[in-house]
Amino acid sequence: MRNKQFKITVPLLNQIARVATRGEVLISVRLGDWVRKIAILACLLLLVSCQGKNQLANNQAEVKVARVVSGQSLEVLGMAEQPNLISQVRLVGIDAPDLRQRPWGEEAKEQLENLIGGAEQSVTLEFDLEAKDKIGRTLAYVWKNKVLLNEELVKQGNAMFTGRSPNHKYDQRLERAQQWARLMGQGIWNHEKPLRLTPAEFRRQNL
Repeated sequence: MRNKQFKITVPLLNQIARVATRGEVLISVRLGDWVRKIAILACLLLLVSCQGKNQLANNQAEVKVARVVSGQSLEVLGMAEQPNLISQVRLVGIDAPDLRQRPWGEEAKEQLENLIGGAEQSVTLEFDLEAKDKIGRTLAYVWKNKVLLNEELVKQGNAMFTGRSPNHKYDQRLERAQQWARLMGQGIWNHEKPLRLTPAEFRRQNL
């Protein structure tokens, strides 16, 4: 049998070229789809990340404690644009004994220091509706290791719950903590040695 000769003509070459071109275009389109999908996914992840950062910036702040001033106030670093600028923070929803109300004032301060773990420790400040008090201190709920320090101070009887409008986010938690402290006779609720004047009354009488 004679081998049939296969002739490659110009029209055949053109047809092969067209098929090859269509294949390249198909591959290019498929690669283009994948690239677009990856780009869209990357944009979505970036958008979610940005939203999370904005939420943290608006509602919370990570700061370092410079000093515990009393059982209800701190000096912190890191809230302003200048990282070394000290800001005053007042714990929301509580009223701790004045330092002159011995021994309760000192005990409240010591407990807050112990909860924080000392100077240069990081805490998270959570803000409510009203950001500042009348003298310019930042009003905040203070968190450390997922523990609400405002609540712990009340629960151990080292501070009183005081609802301050319009900041009421954790009022129920603080009120329950105070009920428990009174029931257990903790700190200022000790039946043998109770706090005679509330912190607010003491300050009014000792201006």
